Amino acid sequence: MHFLDQAKIYIRSGAGGPGAVSFRREKYIEYGGPDGGNGGKGGDIIFEAVAGLNTLIDFRYTQHFKAQRGMPGAGKNRYGAGGEDLVIKVPVGTQIISDEDGEILADFVKVGQRQVFLRGGDGGRGNMSYKTSTNRAPRQHGTGWPGEEMWVWLRLKLLADVGLVGLPNAGKSTFINQVTNAKAKVGAYPFTTTRPQLGVVSHRDREFVLADIPGLIEGAAEGAGIGDRFLGHIERCRVLIHLIDASGDDPVEAWRVVQGELEAYGAELEGKPQLVALNKGDLLGPELMEDVAGQLREAGVDPIFLISGATGEGVPALLDAVLPLLSDTQTAVEALGEPDEEGQEGETKPWSPL
Repeated sequence: MHFLDQAKIYIRSGAGGPGAVSFRREKYIEYGGPDGGNGGKGGDIIFEAVAGLNTLIDFRYTQHFKAQRGMPGAGKNRYGAGGEDLVIKVPVGTQIISDEDGEILADFVKVGQRQVFLRGGDGGRGNMSYKTSTNRAPRQHGTGWPGEEMWVWLRLKLLADVGLVGLPNAGKSTFINQVTNAKAKVGAYPFTTTRPQLGVVSHRDREFVLADIPGLIEGAAEGAGIGDRFLGHIERCRVLIHLIDASGDDPVEAWRVVQGELEAYGAELEGKPQLVALNKGDLLGPELMEDVAGQLREAGVDPIFLISGATGEGVPALLDAVLPLLSDTQTAVEALGEPDEEGQEGETKPWSPL
């Protein structure tokens, strides 16, 4: 399945049905009076976060969503049926953003969370409701109130507890395959990962969700390599793991580049708890790994975890350090329970579509 994390759609709630103009006609009743019923209410546009979806690809092919119009009223004081509501199902982590000013209108962070987004128009009044002591046979009726319409952007920001960051070819895909059930593509070349990956880590009777985003490059916060969109997927993470390729040309500079991009992006990414792990220890050996770690400590990085994503060496100690940082809050795995209509508060980076 293709991964798509933003889409523009048109939504319109249903208009109300018109009221009826009708008069009672029965044998031996010459002046039966008005009996036109009211029109039905138009259908609402409702968004609902559901399990089992992790992409917005469906909205690439279906971009217009219109709820049903209310049915007209009828004689004998019969009210028109209400239009059927249209429920638009989105992945957990989806934000609804105004096309006009970029304002975040809704944020769906739990399975089952629902929101009536556009209300259908009320039905028009039938001529029965216009009857007065001076107007015994009214012929006016309401045509029904129009529905609401607007263009919105859907933006998917993955819901994960821990985010993996690092330069291209830092070994993030190998790491997530080692600790989760994900099957991320692995290759000995940069940009093997082209879309975010999610996996569930089970460690010491705890579970949490780990997100791997494609490797960052200098200028990612300004959109280089669409890195700003990738960074958006870790805004919700509470802990970051920064993987550094120990066999790279300049591990210290690699650390500085990623830290600079996190700070430039904003949205409080640079202030999140962060664990730095020196990866690919199986290629260097213990002595060279300690030398590289010493260079990072001189640059102010401490503590540093020495690991090998390929063999798993040092990985349990790294995961042990993650658990206390999640212990006082609900994990994303646990969050897939009761819906929370209030959503998730916090600073987010101002958004504009590509």
